[in-house]
Amino acid sequence: MIDKTWGSAAEAVADIPDGASLAVGGFGLSGNPIALIEALLAQGTSDLSIVSNNCGVDDWGLGVLLNAQRIRKMTSSYVGENKEFERQFLSGELELELTPQGTLAEKLRAGGAGIAAFYTQTGVGTQVAEGGLPRRYAADGSIAVASPVKDVRTFDVAGTSRPYVLEEAIVTDFALVHALKGDRHGNLVFNKAARNFNPLAAMAGRVCIAQVEELVEPGELDPDSIHLPGIYVHRIVEVGSDIEKRIERRTVSVAQAAAREMPEGA
Repeated sequence: MIDKTWGSAAEAVADIPDGASLAVGGFGLSGNPIALIEALLAQGTSDLSIVSNNCGVDDWGLGVLLNAQRIRKMTSSYVGENKEFERQFLSGELELELTPQGTLAEKLRAGGAGIAAFYTQTGVGTQVAEGGLPRRYAADGSIAVASPVKDVRTFDVAGTSRPYVLEEAIVTDFALVHALKGDRHGNLVFNKAARNFNPLAAMAGRVCIAQVEELVEPGELDPDSIHLPGIYVHRIVEVGSDIEKRIERRTVSVAQAAAREMPEGA
C-alpha cells in the first residue's frame, strides 16, 4: 500500500524552495488550501511564481503571501478583490500574466494530461493574441515587461473557417489544493463549489500536496464519487472539518433580510 499521508501542513510544504512555481486551487475564497498557504508563509518561502484563478483577499488565502511580499509573479484570470495586488502590480513590484479564465483552466488541465499546447478562439483579435498586455510595470509607470505575440492559425471546424490562438500548457513545481475527503492513496473528493480549480491545479503540479477535511482508509470512497484519482496526488494532510472557510461577500434576498429584521413572534 502506498500511504501518502503526512503529519502536518508544515512538514508537507517544507521542501518547497524559494523561487518555486505553484499551482494553487480555489475560486475567490472557495476551496482555498489555507493551511498549506499559512505553513508556506510561516517557513518564509519567497520569490514564488503562482498560478491561481485569483490571489485571495488582502488578509486571507494567497493574499497573506502577497502581503508578506513572498510572490514574484501571478498567473491569474481575476484580480479585482485585492487592493494590495493592485498596488504591487501598478508599482512594478509584482508581475502578472492575466489569462482568460477558461484558457487558464485548460492550460492547467493540458499540463496535467501531457498536452504541450492547444488552440482556442478565446483571445483572438485582442492583446491576448496580439501581445502588448502589461506584465510588469517600471517604477516610472512605463511597461517594463509586455506579453508576447502568440501564434494564430485558421482551422476549418464544422465547415467554418475561424482563427485560433495557440496557448501553451502550464506545469508547475508544486500544487496546493483543498478537498473535502481523501484516502491514504491520494484519491480526492471535492465539495460543491470547492471543485473549481482544485482538480486542475492538482493535475498541473509535479508534486501535488492536498489538505483534506477528512482522511479515510483506502476502499472507503465510492470509486464513482472520486473527483481526482490519487495518481495526481503525492502528499495528503488531514486538517479537520472545522478549518476556517471564509465567504467573500455574504448576500441575502430582500425577503430573507426582512424576515431577519422582523420582531420575534410577529
